[in-house]
Amino acid sequence: MSSTTIEAAVAQGARDHTDSREMERAFKALASTRRLQILEWLKDPIAHFPPQEHGDPVEHGACNMYITDKLGVSQPAASRHMKVLVDAGLVIATPRSGYVYYRRDSDAIARLTHRLADL
Repeated sequence: MSSTTIEAAVAQGARDHTDSREMERAFKALASTRRLQILEWLKDPIAHFPPQEHGDPVEHGACNMYITDKLGVSQPAASRHMKVLVDAGLVIATPRSGYVYYRRDSDAIARLTHRLADL
């Protein structure tokens, strides 16, 4: 086996390992009914959250304050749920005017769906 072939195999193995870790992180994020609910609400933030003062709900997403209120949990608990979703790459956080706005990363969710279908 040539060194180029070995290097390509090692690089592919590293990519596969990274993909597996990313999928594991996403599945752990999805293993919570509250986080699944948040993702559902973020599909249509205009329908699920009140009008926002500082951010466009479609472009920037929903304000962390509204997500916390709708979940009916403490601010630290809501922040933890959002951090898990952001770290899993399923949600994008955008700081604006002292608040954080969250929106779904539809491209990342589509990639995860396709990778799951390929299993």
